[in-house]
Amino acid sequence: MKNILVVAVHPDDETLMCGGTLLKHKADGNQIFWLIITNIDTKNGFNDELIEKRQKEIEKVAELYRFTKIFKLDFPTTKLDSIPFGDLVKSISNVITEIKPNIIYLPNRSDVHTDHAITFKATFSCTKNFRYPFIERILMGETVSETEFAPALNENAFLPNVFIDISDFFDEKIKILNNFESEIMSENYPRSLKTIESLAIWRGS
Repeated sequence: MKNILVVAVHPDDETLMCGGTLLKHKADGNQIFWLIITNIDTKNGFNDELIEKRQKEIEKVAELYRFTKIFKLDFPTTKLDSIPFGDLVKSISNVITEIKPNIIYLPNRSDVHTDHAITFKATFSCTKNFRYPFIERILMGETVSETEFAPALNENAFLPNVFIDISDFFDEKIKILNNFESEIMSENYPRSLKTIESLAIWRGS
């Protein structure tokens, strides 16, 4: 049995990035853990209704995945660049030390969203093998509407070299994704269900 950790900058990143893979890990008898880096609150302009809705979405999604445990760091969304980097590293390190994950899924280091890039850097700082010898594998994932918008420079290119067959889990991934109502876009936009399916077909080919 393996311990699997997915690091989601915002709730829904885990599903967009590797939802089918998480379901496959669970079906294989592994333990899956969800680390959510940011949260929304009234201090940053979000109303009570949206905050309550988001928490209910998280609870429902956690139930559908059957996560072993969820960790919420509650850093303010879109403001990770204002948080002392050491505080972020320490908080993530505490989670990794508790879980002792064998495999970690991270956002792509060149994602255009600042929160994603900072989260990658902070989490990767917590993977040195002499301090975290239980980590066997670290994988960056692709998040539609973030990864593909990085500047078209060689160092930013997302060049996948690990492909996991989630044919048996894709429909369930979409079912889970539909719980994040506010994140689903209309057809022809990056986070439309059609685009997400098309990307899965393209990567699967």
